[in-house]
Amino acid sequence: MSASEDLEQGIDYRFTLANERTFLAWMRTALGLLAGGVAVHELVRPFRQHGLRSAVAMSCIVLAAIIAVGAYGRWRHVQAAMERGDRLPHTVMVPILAFGIAVIAVLASFGLLLS
Repeated sequence: MSASEDLEQGIDYRFTLANERTFLAWMRTALGLLAGGVAVHELVRPFRQHGLRSAVAMSCIVLAAIIAVGAYGRWRHVQAAMERGDRLPHTVMVPILAFGIAVIAVLASFGLLLS
């Protein structure tokens, strides 16, 4: 079966569902970061360095928002690429998440070392 015949028949529903599962996995990650940010702000005793706890909490919350918005954009781009029969687009979500978590880890480490 050729690529044009595949497009005429529509996208295999398994690919659409896999795209949705990936979106939901990114959303779970964002929710975990959001919950972590709230937990840090509410449950962690203040660090000696004023504002460091808030910086860690806000970093988690901001990263959660970036991941949530990025996940939606990624889902839309992948779905559109599949409908056109194009290659899947590259993502910047993984490096953003890795860098963001590294920043949060460094901030939390400084907080622990200074307390």
